[in-house]
Amino acid sequence: MAERPEDLNLPNAVITRIIKEALPDGVNISKEARSAISRAASVFVLYATSCANNFAMKGKRKTLNASDVLSAMEEMEFQRFVTPLKEALEAYRREQKGKKEASEQKKKDKDKKADSEEQDKSREEDDEDEERLDEEEQNEEEELDN
Repeated sequence: MAERPEDLNLPNAVITRIIKEALPDGVNISKEARSAISRAASVFVLYATSCANNFAMKGKRKTLNASDVLSAMEEMEFQRFVTPLKEALEAYRREQKGKKEASEQKKKDKDKKADSEEQDKSREEDDEDEERLDEEEQNEEEELDN
């Protein structure tokens, strides 16, 4: 774990992008203000994590989950963010479910293709065996005729 909050600063590029998206066009921000926002964001993340960890500990768990974070937001008096966070969480879960289903379907399709290729190969081998047998029979008939 980090010794000081300064050790856990968020990446400047991320902070800059968030700031630019939040401000109207043409509004600039000084390096000092960007640095202050970055530090505040880091402190917020640490505080939210600590509060969420308290909920996990109360539940005798070592793993933080989404409900711990939502409870922490309420405890920190950020109730107005709970609904948007729940919506984002649901969207994330739907996206993950879709990816999982797509991955499973891709695996099934791959397995079906492999099975189909095996069957095709088996049919080809059967056809080749049949042709060989036909040739052998023909050769035997020719030898008998001679």
